Amino acid sequence: MQDIKKKFWLERFDCFSVTGKDARNFLNGITTSNILYSENKVTKTCWLTPNGVLRSLIEINFLERNLEVIILAGNTQEMIDYFNQIIFPADDVLLSEPFLINRIQEIDESCSWRNYQPIFFKNEDKEFEIYKNKLNLVNSNDLKIWKVNQAIPSLDMEINGKNNPLELGLKDLIDFNKGCYLGQETMSKIKNVSSLKQEIRIWKSFKSNLNLEVEDTNLYINSAKDLSVGKITSFFKSNSQIKGLAMIKRKYLEEGSCFYSEIFGKIIINKSVGSIFL
Repeated sequence: MQDIKKKFWLERFDCFSVTGKDARNFLNGITTSNILYSENKVTKTCWLTPNGVLRSLIEINFLERNLEVIILAGNTQEMIDYFNQIIFPADDVLLSEPFLINRIQEIDESCSWRNYQPIFFKNEDKEFEIYKNKLNLVNSNDLKIWKVNQAIPSLDMEINGKNNPLELGLKDLIDFNKGCYLGQETMSKIKNVSSLKQEIRIWKSFKSNLNLEVEDTNLYINSAKDLSVGKITSFFKSNSQIKGLAMIKRKYLEEGSCFYSEIFGKIIINKSVGSIFL
């Protein structure tokens, strides 16, 4: 029996299998972590554009006969289509059709989500229901708040075709010593010259009546909107709590922890639990 005090995150994600003797080399050339020499059974990594923008946050599950690619945040079909386009006829690599997989992970309010290794169950696995029923699973509202506190990016929000993984606090998912991979040149350039223009932050608002008709997602230095300091990327409202994620320009992070949003009023900025910006 699992310790009832521990909390667990259960969610279904898209997944596809990669088989063949060249599978590891193939994935190593298009993701940011070192797939060839990973010491973990599950490796968290990123798929980038050639310009270093985050396309997908993924995990790779190393099985005996194949690798499973779990898409935590991203467009599954876009990834499969791209992978298929760059597989050469001589490559011994085969992608499966996408399927759903159940992912379970212990969560901690004070530690990064990346400190824990997940386990996976397919829907047809007989032990899945038995195992699941023993766990103290967090409800959907608490899970959303926890994900905000962890600064876990979402598709079309933080993963929006503009932000790179360093700005999103995912530096530990990038191996700067491995060989060439998609987006490597940009990642190395940013790291070597420390040229991050913005960083992800969590924010909290105490406003009860939101002006959701306003489409202005900018954050300002004050209520007079004298200066834009960043943009809100996502928010979640639960009871009296309104929290979200924002990309803040680095040069204004030392100006203080309070900014202004036309939608959310005065907001408090904090560093996240799960990013490198601790």
